[in-house]
Amino acid sequence: MPINENVSDLFGSKVFNSGVMRKRLPKHIYASLLKTMKEDLPLEENVAEVVANAMKDWALELGATHYTHWFQPMTGITAEKHDAFINPTEDGKVIMEFSGKELIKGEPDASSFPSGGLRATFEARGYTAWDPTSYAFIKGTTLYIPTIFCSYSGEVLDKKTPLLRSMETLNENAKRILKLFGKDVKKVTTTIGAEQEYFLVEREMFKKRKDLILTGRTLFGAKPPKGQEMETHYFGKIRGRVANYMDELDRELWSLGISSKTRHNEVAPAQHEMAPIFTNTNVATDNNQLIMEFMQRVAYRHDLACLLHEKPFDGVNGSGKHNNFSMSTDTGENLLNPGDNPAENKQFLIFLCATIEAVYKYSEMLRISVATAGNDHRLGANEAPPAIVSVFLGEQLTAVLKSIETGEPVTEAKDLVMALGVKSLPKFIIDATDRNRTSPFAFTGNKFEFRMLGSNQSIAGPNITLNTIVADVLSDYADVLEKADDLDAAIDALLQKSVKENKNVVFNGNNYSDEWVEEAARRGLPNLKTTPTALAEFTSEKNVALFGRHNIFTPAEMESRQTILLEEYIKTINIEALTMLTLAKREISPAVVTYTKEVVDTLAAKKAIGSVDVTAETTLTERLSTLFGTFIKSIDVLETTLAAAHECEGEQAEANYFCEKVIPAMGELRLAADALEEIVAEKYWPFPTYEDILFYV
Repeated sequence: MPINENVSDLFGSKVFNSGVMRKRLPKHIYASLLKTMKEDLPLEENVAEVVANAMKDWALELGATHYTHWFQPMTGITAEKHDAFINPTEDGKVIMEFSGKELIKGEPDASSFPSGGLRATFEARGYTAWDPTSYAFIKGTTLYIPTIFCSYSGEVLDKKTPLLRSMETLNENAKRILKLFGKDVKKVTTTIGAEQEYFLVEREMFKKRKDLILTGRTLFGAKPPKGQEMETHYFGKIRGRVANYMDELDRELWSLGISSKTRHNEVAPAQHEMAPIFTNTNVATDNNQLIMEFMQRVAYRHDLACLLHEKPFDGVNGSGKHNNFSMSTDTGENLLNPGDNPAENKQFLIFLCATIEAVYKYSEMLRISVATAGNDHRLGANEAPPAIVSVFLGEQLTAVLKSIETGEPVTEAKDLVMALGVKSLPKFIIDATDRNRTSPFAFTGNKFEFRMLGSNQSIAGPNITLNTIVADVLSDYADVLEKADDLDAAIDALLQKSVKENKNVVFNGNNYSDEWVEEAARRGLPNLKTTPTALAEFTSEKNVALFGRHNIFTPAEMESRQTILLEEYIKTINIEALTMLTLAKREISPAVVTYTKEVVDTLAAKKAIGSVDVTAETTLTERLSTLFGTFIKSIDVLETTLAAAHECEGEQAEANYFCEKVIPAMGELRLAADALEEIVAEKYWPFPTYEDILFYV
């Protein structure tokens, strides 16, 4: 960024935000739109036309020539169709126009996006509709208008609509609770800060790895001599090229109003992380899609490739996305803030216990919300939380809940001062509790951190689930408390009941340990280790009732999403298996044959001399021959196994087969290939190795 460029001027400069609206819209139009945005009130009919004209003028001034309805289909990425502002005139010229109708509604083809059986191919009409609660923005020469996406007959075909519905139901039920405490707030919003992990590698190396290009991860690759054992990369010095990349990424994101705040190296070599400041869940979801897009776009400009797969390299940490979740009122109150005395803060305890109870009651649904083929490589791999969903509270809050359960008074933690024994160093107050990076769902001061998300996935699904399950428990609480004659006594009784019934989900220890797996089973906590196992629970009676009760999904929409997720899993593994076979047969096999020939030729030449020791060449030839034989057999097994996969009846059976048969066959082929990589001369190996990719200047 140029020295004279002011960050405050740059921030949001490409966003049609409240400041721009206030300057460009008539006062009554601005006030009406602001009510729609901040209080979820219906959009007044006369507003759209005025907003569209002002939005167009602003966009033209910034060089825009087109507009697009930007939506989030069930692919997990975004979609867009660009239309020019031009409208022909009688004299052969054009004028630039943009109407309220064009702002509000678009008509993309709905047959080319996943629908899970909701729509037939010939039923092509779909609609996009403006989401006025998320700001429009400029990217390149196009005005982007965030929208929802539905079919002609009203089926929800996107991720934004159910997210907005889930936010609305949480808002309604949280306000019911707050009203009991004498607070008449206008809106409660869930807020998210989604930390994003990613890898950066040399683009030239990336282009030489077809597995990275086609699948996002390396399907072959022997462990390098050095990985992350020295523990020097995390928070280490940021390399110059990476720092330049991060600078440009920040600048791009800031111009779009995305508050990229923190950047640092992560644990694995070539791995990094960025974290934005909290914002409301709808905007945070839109922003995270843009963050992932610009991470890859900016990397290209720096001759780098940004990898967002959950596990691009075997043997080093994968990448996740930490979903920091809280609830805030329009008055700025954080409902998960314990205050100075959490034991006496009954409002906080209601929202805390509701969240804990929601996680316990619907732990399967939380696991389902992060279930992908890529994330299966990461969860439980001693680098991410396990597939068992539990809650970390820390010593102080655990003691508070124990006091609620037993009725015995709690000893409040006193502020402890950290004194480091050096007079010149400042003293500071120690936090009330430690952090637990092994926990899937950890309380971290004034929010919960849901750590199970994969780096490549949309945060919409997990937050639809979080909003809905918390709203469901808050609704139950409100039903009880609204009927109470003695509110304080009713709150005490409700909290005690909730703590007793849901304490099994609270665990403050090491989630990586084998002992915890055994203990979790004794507690009755589900351990859905794989995506197919998790997705089998998606349309359980309990889950269908939950989402139907809050008008998030119809039963048909639940079934469609289960189908889409299973199909995505099947397609992902199928592409990976086919890519492995292609690389094995067309690249690795010729390389091994060529190298073996050189070894055999050397052996023959030495034998021809007569009295020369040929033990080394003989041993190497035998080793190559044995490993290559295993490699070829593994190719045959994978081909046969893969062919049989498509004979399964139904998506669930096919997904199970890919998980139980195809993936192990892929693993055997990889073992054989990686063993060959370790003995074949470097100049013959057909693509860059891990040490080539992970350790660049």
